[in-house]
Amino acid sequence: MLNTGAKDCIFCQILQGGYPISEVYSDDVCVGLMTVEPVNAGHAMVIPRKHLPYLSDLPPDLAGHLFKVAQKIAAAIKHSDIPCDGINMFVADGEAAGQEVFHFHLHIYPRIEGDGFGFKYDKRHFNKPPRKELDRLAGLIRQKLTR
Repeated sequence: MLNTGAKDCIFCQILQGGYPISEVYSDDVCVGLMTVEPVNAGHAMVIPRKHLPYLSDLPPDLAGHLFKVAQKIAAAIKHSDIPCDGINMFVADGEAAGQEVFHFHLHIYPRIEGDGFGFKYDKRHFNKPPRKELDRLAGLIRQKLTR
């Protein structure tokens, strides 16, 4: 796993005033801002003020707060004059998932019918494994859940 420190983190630099942002929300825990490489107009993200690279690094109360803020921003986008037929929220957690900035961030994508953005699947992604295999995988996950 690639993990750049706070010193080299573009989001930490942004939060310290090193780059201009178009802020939509701010509190003592996080900032909501427009992304500079939007999928569609209105594409925003929520980032914690504390440098935490991965989803698993977030304390549960912080994760909940970030999602609540993203939910408010998503509702505001839908009720604004920004074209929006739906919303996707997205987290890339780790290099294999497409994470490029190793400071947790939650994307809020306004979607427009026919915008051409989205995940691409092929037929191997829709095979139905046997229940026994699903049960085995569920057991592996259950063993590592923290309460």
